[in-house]
Amino acid sequence: MKIVLLGAPGAGKGTLAAMITEKYHIPHISTGDIFRDNIRELTPLGIIAKSYIDKGELCPDDVTIDLVRDALVKPEYESGFILDGFPRTLLQAKALDKMLKSHGLKLALALNIFASDDSIILRISGRRVCPHCGASYHIIYIKPKIENICDVCGTTLIHRDDDNPETIKKRLDTYHKKSEPLVDYYKKQGLLVEIESSHGVSESWNKLQIVLDGLE
Repeated sequence: MKIVLLGAPGAGKGTLAAMITEKYHIPHISTGDIFRDNIRELTPLGIIAKSYIDKGELCPDDVTIDLVRDALVKPEYESGFILDGFPRTLLQAKALDKMLKSHGLKLALALNIFASDDSIILRISGRRVCPHCGASYHIIYIKPKIENICDVCGTTLIHRDDDNPETIKKRLDTYHKKSEPLVDYYKKQGLLVEIESSHGVSESWNKLQIVLDGLE
């Protein structure tokens, strides 16, 4: 099963993608994780990506397309995948269609996870992450057992530079301008399913399982 996961940053895509992977054993391809790994390792791609992310802007299409193209040819993704963070523009969506078609493949579903901008800003600005193991917490919703210390490995949590309200607002503005047209793009192809995430993970997950079970 090949799935595209749409939605603004902070809408809950990553959480739901992890749940899909755990239950349905569909590999998760997160361009955000790949970019962050490159940023941490100071690779040429990471340096380019950081210059855009720090300003709340999307990375250039050509960088992102090449990254995803390399990932999709890996053997572990032959039977299916969840693409999280790609495509983000119509150009990327059309490039993905060409990639898949060249291998005789096609998407099964485009999931749009959505929430209000206000709720997204609250979620992201309150997020704290572990720089060692990658565990994620929130100052309101998912507090660690010991304040500012990772439950998993005991490392001091950090507040990422791009998780401040001003940068988040810019990221959302960019999303609305460049990425929302993807909703219409996949709707016209009959692939779009929309799940609202404002009411919590449990409700979103219940609705999503009904959709995915119907595709099996």
